[in-house]
Amino acid sequence: MDNAAMAEQAAKKAGFIAALDQSGGSTPKALRLYGVEETDYANDEEMFGKIHEMRARIIKSPAFTGDKVMGAILFERTMEGDIDGIPTAQYLWEKRSVVPFLKVDKGLADEADGVQLMKSVPELDHLLERAVAKGIFGTKMRSVIHAANPKGIAAVVAQQFDVGRQILGHGLMPIIEPEVTITIADKAEAEDILRAEITKQLDALPADRQVMLKLSLPEKANQYKSLVDHPRVMRVVALSGGYSRDDANAKLSCNTNMIASFSRALTEGLSAQQNEAEFDAKLADTIDCIFTASKAG
Repeated sequence: MDNAAMAEQAAKKAGFIAALDQSGGSTPKALRLYGVEETDYANDEEMFGKIHEMRARIIKSPAFTGDKVMGAILFERTMEGDIDGIPTAQYLWEKRSVVPFLKVDKGLADEADGVQLMKSVPELDHLLERAVAKGIFGTKMRSVIHAANPKGIAAVVAQQFDVGRQILGHGLMPIIEPEVTITIADKAEAEDILRAEITKQLDALPADRQVMLKLSLPEKANQYKSLVDHPRVMRVVALSGGYSRDDANAKLSCNTNMIASFSRALTEGLSAQQNEAEFDAKLADTIDCIFTASKAG
């Protein structure tokens, strides 16, 4: 697949990234919100089959194209699966003109110093090799910040960039995601510390390297504008983090050149019980409003 064309789209094209990467722990909740109960599947294999059906339905919907959906983040099992007999990443790019990304973290470690680091991924190089072979353009990995703790936030950012350099070594674009929990009392202070730590790491990158950043919608508008403008940053995207779609869109609209990378806010209102016309109309409306918010900043 054309990596240069995907890079051009990821860097410059209007639109947003659809986060279709719910993993083992979050899949039952995502399915419940979609109208699929735990009694509708007997084991993990059937559960992942149900979530793949949901994701395939979204991807095949007429509104889900590169005109407004710049990219999509996939779960590993989704990457390994097919849509209409075509590998998912290949289908995204060749049939929908959507840049494929892959979630590569394996969940979170226990909380310490007000944060949760990523669990180690000893098989990461092998996963990245498979991603390259499947036509994946970039990756995403998530840590979580629960408090404005300088030591913890520095550790989160250092780990993210350490793994990011490993990903860059495979020719893939890392999306670095140090999520700040939206409900904490010291969220604004945490975001100040986070911006400073990310800037240190960006400044240390070689001149020919770039990363993408996925950050919680900030308390202060344009909190991350200096990161958006940093020469080592290809794109800054925002996660909805538990905000409703309307609230997330309103906050996103206040941040210049940040675009959405929503998961739950993207699938809000979609249901397995909807017929195709109802499902497609709801998804089209959702894509339109997230696209508008992504351009508004």
